[in-house]
Amino acid sequence: MIIILAVLIGVLAGIWLVPLEWISYTDLVMDIGLCLLLLLVGIDIGKQKGILGEIRKLGKSLIIIPVLIGIGSLFGGVIAGWILGMPRNEGAAIGAGFGWYSLSAVILADYSNELSAMAFLTNVIRELMAIAFIPLLAKYVNYEVCVAPAGATAMDTTLPIITKYTDARIGVLAFVSGVILSTAVPILVPLMIGI
Repeated sequence: MIIILAVLIGVLAGIWLVPLEWISYTDLVMDIGLCLLLLLVGIDIGKQKGILGEIRKLGKSLIIIPVLIGIGSLFGGVIAGWILGMPRNEGAAIGAGFGWYSLSAVILADYSNELSAMAFLTNVIRELMAIAFIPLLAKYVNYEVCVAPAGATAMDTTLPIITKYTDARIGVLAFVSGVILSTAVPILVPLMIGI
């Protein structure tokens, strides 16, 4: 709830308080903050006893889980697009953003401004829903499931939430999954829109 509240306060500050000249520095400040956050998460994971053994136990899961998340996201994008009356390729392209709202929106901007805006909003909402649901999934389902809603953001913005509510083993799985899905976004979004 604190994270969602922070986003809402940020939106309100952007509307009423922050001067327009400061906007050019937000990317730099976010990158520094994100790198610091990832450094601290890495330290926390590294301090766990027996983490290398836990990583070995993950085995094929390190590849299978992100592949299944990717397939589910593409399929979900096609189904949601069908419900909204969109062509399959547009729904799949939005789903192929895997939560990386800034990149998928930029890639789709050349195709259509409306589709770009939809990709941005869809992937922002995915990240916010992941933040809200990861604690519940960890408590009521299982730890592995917590990686799925995060998508590509499992390697950065949602990683601290995943590690807080699961364990170091799942933190490593989430990071690897996020890296694989993030690598796929610039390939799959143009591929899906071009189908």
